[in-house]
Amino acid sequence: MDETILIVDDSTFIVDGLVAILKRKGFKPIPAHGGDECLDILKTVIPDLILLDIMMEPMDGWETLDHLKKNPETKNIPVLMFSAKKISFEEAQEHRMNIEDFVSKPVNPTQLMESIQRIFDRRSDVKIEALVAHDAGLDEATVKEYSTLRTSIEVDKNLIVVLKNACGMNTPCVEVRGEDIAAIRSIEERIKINELRLKEINDLFAKTS
Repeated sequence: MDETILIVDDSTFIVDGLVAILKRKGFKPIPAHGGDECLDILKTVIPDLILLDIMMEPMDGWETLDHLKKNPETKNIPVLMFSAKKISFEEAQEHRMNIEDFVSKPVNPTQLMESIQRIFDRRSDVKIEALVAHDAGLDEATVKEYSTLRTSIEVDKNLIVVLKNACGMNTPCVEVRGEDIAAIRSIEERIKINELRLKEINDLFAKTS
């Protein structure tokens, strides 16, 4: 492996720990001790993945994410959010299109590696499938829609797992708020709609192959 991963957290202890873990796994980690340092590094280095903490000061993870997604040079870098803070439904809805996955602290090394590999595998698959679809004659807009749907479905599925854990839906004897259940159901419905559209595009691709 030679992928570079930018680790962004205002805790030196956590950054150093993640650097050690990623080095052992064959990645090239780049430490950044906060949002400002992250944005400075991105002026000269474009990593393959950004591991971004939410709870930072003075610039938190969501603000940092907004900055890098507004920049044409960095907007396509995949971002894996991680935090001890439970992600809210509002945050999930607002930022879901800008993140690839979410991992809770304390970070489990095995879970982290699985998430990182899942992101790289998905990115590679989507790129290859998009090229095949393009070569088969599908127009640019449909190819782009396919890539967006493919990523959106997987991110939403991962978010549902995180949100269910956050609201206690998977914990016995925990009463879950009606609005939390409704929010999760809305995401599940969105997944179904997107999966139907993805099937339509796949069928269209099959006809042109």
